[in-house]
Amino acid sequence: MKHQQLTLMALLSIVLGFVACSRSRVAEPYRSVYHHTPAANWMNDPNGMFYDETTQLWHLYYQHNPFGATWGPMHWGHATSADLLHWQEHPIVLYPDSIGTIFSGSCIIDRENTAGFGENAIVAVYTQSEVCGQHQSIAYSTDGGYTFTKYEGNPVLKGDVPDFRDPKISRDGDHWLMTLACGQEIRFYASENLKDWTYLSSFGEGYGAHGGVWECPELLCFDNTKMSKPEASEQETAEPKWVLLVSINPGGPFGGSATQYFVGDWDGKTFTCIDAPDAQKWLDYGRDNYSTFTFHNAPDNRFVAMGWMSNWQYAQVLPTEPFRSQNTVARDFSLFVDDEGQYRLASVPSVETQALRGQVTEKLSDAAVVELELDGKQDALITLANDKGEKVVMTLDVHRQTFSMDRTASGDCSFSHDFASHTVAPLFIKRDCYHVTLFIDHCSIEAFDKEGAWSMTNLVFPSQPYNHISVEGGKVTIYDIKK
Repeated sequence: MKHQQLTLMALLSIVLGFVACSRSRVAEPYRSVYHHTPAANWMNDPNGMFYDETTQLWHLYYQHNPFGATWGPMHWGHATSADLLHWQEHPIVLYPDSIGTIFSGSCIIDRENTAGFGENAIVAVYTQSEVCGQHQSIAYSTDGGYTFTKYEGNPVLKGDVPDFRDPKISRDGDHWLMTLACGQEIRFYASENLKDWTYLSSFGEGYGAHGGVWECPELLCFDNTKMSKPEASEQETAEPKWVLLVSINPGGPFGGSATQYFVGDWDGKTFTCIDAPDAQKWLDYGRDNYSTFTFHNAPDNRFVAMGWMSNWQYAQVLPTEPFRSQNTVARDFSLFVDDEGQYRLASVPSVETQALRGQVTEKLSDAAVVELELDGKQDALITLANDKGEKVVMTLDVHRQTFSMDRTASGDCSFSHDFASHTVAPLFIKRDCYHVTLFIDHCSIEAFDKEGAWSMTNLVFPSQPYNHISVEGGKVTIYDIKK
């Protein structure tokens, strides 16, 4: 009966959400134009993302509380997109049960029926959380990911530490590999059938940032086809390198949540980091890109990723309604070597995201793509402003080799003393000319080095859209958004 009540309440919430979405932009000034947002209520981590080549749809599941706009009893919400820009909401696919609420996880397409649920079944592996612990469960879909049946033998892997969660599943040779967050380390498990798991190894002690719990891990293999070559990078490698993504909260470089990564080698059992233990590498140098995952089965063997565009320091009090939270634009990952010979993860807007560019215009609208060409021999200053005097100031500092963004006067910062902030990214590659791309939406700014050497994601809440841009030390091109 309890489950039936939850189901009815969740369905009612979805209906109310769609009604809310029909309101005008005046009622929802911060509803994004081209970022995924839930129809209503709370959302955090993206989950179980995969691409279906038959329907050519991207499937996104996400942590969702259908009963309110703050974190609560977690479900898996569901949305699909043909272009990673326009999203259609679908009914919730996973509900809490006697084992616990539904935390983060991942989906794979089981082409060879290794789990026994049918060829090409979509299998979700996810954390269930209850008062006495966290465990891993599975569910399967035979209709392309729109409905799931939970495995009667759940849980398939029981937790032995309080934080035992966020399984990311990938194929490693002839078996499945689970990358799992456990306290402040990452564990690796192997299985042939997604039901019986064998412990392989752990990584984390003494490496990277440990200011908070480790979450949302993913292990990615980069061979020569996924090695990008920014101007100064000439390195070739015959051996693949592996990147381990690990989100941490708190402990980010500017406070609260952030995603770090480690570069190393994987021998089928153990991850060995090639960087110094105290090295810290960050996926994004803004405040608002967390729990980033890639889509399983992305076209052309690409690593297409999305993150939760928020920060746990203030996520539950953001001034949006009737929804709370959005996801980043889709990004493609590759690996490059910086000026100091260090492997770095490159992040560029995906080809689908770049398709947003419309016609060149002289006027900045409330949603736009901006291309900046900045002189590498002098500092540059970029200011976004509105008629209320609210502004975001970005600086390219050639001497210090940094790009920064100051949102302390960006608009409404009153909801949290942690929100007003100034973020700084190292440039990593010294150039004669820097190209920066800004993706501007109703409540967000995402800045990218054109070749992916750094990215910066920050939320902003201006009382009016920014309608002015000024650039000192460079040139600017503004593009309308294709809606």
